[in-house]
Amino acid sequence: MATVKIKDIRELTAQELEHSMRELKQENLHLRLQQATGQLENSARIRQVRREIAKVMTVLTDRKSKATKA
Repeated sequence: MATVKIKDIRELTAQELEHSMRELKQENLHLRLQQATGQLENSARIRQVRREIAKVMTVLTDRKSKATKA
């Protein structure tokens, strides 16, 4: 699964970003559970998901800070 570019994330609406954040956190939970039980096949996916969460959080924080300045 390809990683998401920050450019694509910036084009999403706030509602889409919140939805994406929920999905990514859910996936992260499932991956951690699989890792704990020894069922995880692709350990690199954990790192990808964490980075995608960080990208979404960065865009959300940036938008919130711009909204308070305006």
